[in-house]
Amino acid sequence: MDTKTIMTAKEIDRALTRMAHEIIERNKGVDNTGLIGIRTGGMPLAQRLQKKIAAIENSTPPVGVLDITLYRDDWSRLSHHPIIGKTEIPFGIDDMTVILVDDVLYTGRTIRAALDAITDFGRPKSIQLAVLVDRGRRELPIQPDYTGLSFKTSGDEHVNVFLEETDQRDQVVIERHG
Repeated sequence: MDTKTIMTAKEIDRALTRMAHEIIERNKGVDNTGLIGIRTGGMPLAQRLQKKIAAIENSTPPVGVLDITLYRDDWSRLSHHPIIGKTEIPFGIDDMTVILVDDVLYTGRTIRAALDAITDFGRPKSIQLAVLVDRGRRELPIQPDYTGLSFKTSGDEHVNVFLEETDQRDQVVIERHG
């Protein structure tokens, strides 16, 4: 197995800072805007974006976490007893701009499931997508609004995002099997 670092801790921080500025600019501030991280990798990134936006805007958008396990179209293939995490969205999303946050965008199926899940909580004004890494190879017509890094991969490659909050380091690596 061949492993290559494609983002260091400094590059991840720089990308999140840029994404925070882009979110603020596109939405003309963050009034009536909330961040929702997809469990598990999207949650720490949503919290980091919240802190960066607060430091820039002097306004802190609310943040929540969304578990999409039962909304996945492949959940029955994952396990007979899937592990379901808690969804916590401590704010109303009706007529709000929701920034959906995830670590890696690949086929688009996770995001499709997240869109289905979000609509169970209300009707946002709009939903925008922020991802740290867009690895290409989409199966569904889903594109990010904010991207830390676009990196086209092949079928035998896998992108791993390691975050300080869960892995005691910040790093994005690509692994090639074969």
